[in-house]
Amino acid sequence: MARQSISLTTPNDEWLKSQVDNQEYSSKSELINDLIRQARKQQAEINWLRTKLEKAEKGGFTSQNKEQILAEAQKLING
Repeated sequence: MARQSISLTTPNDEWLKSQVDNQEYSSKSELINDLIRQARKQQAEINWLRTKLEKAEKGGFTSQNKEQILAEAQKLING
């Protein structure tokens, strides 16, 4: 595992400490890794939506109904 050194603002450091103190996470590293995973998942969702929108703008109407589109989005969100 790669080791990094980062600087945090006081409020951010206090928030990280509070999450560990409340036993939400066992360490700051675990919490930061979780936040990065969440950000990566969110970015993947945004990229998926952007691709769908660009395709729709170029291609006109979709053959999928509302339920199919929502099911596909939920599948992406839930992994």
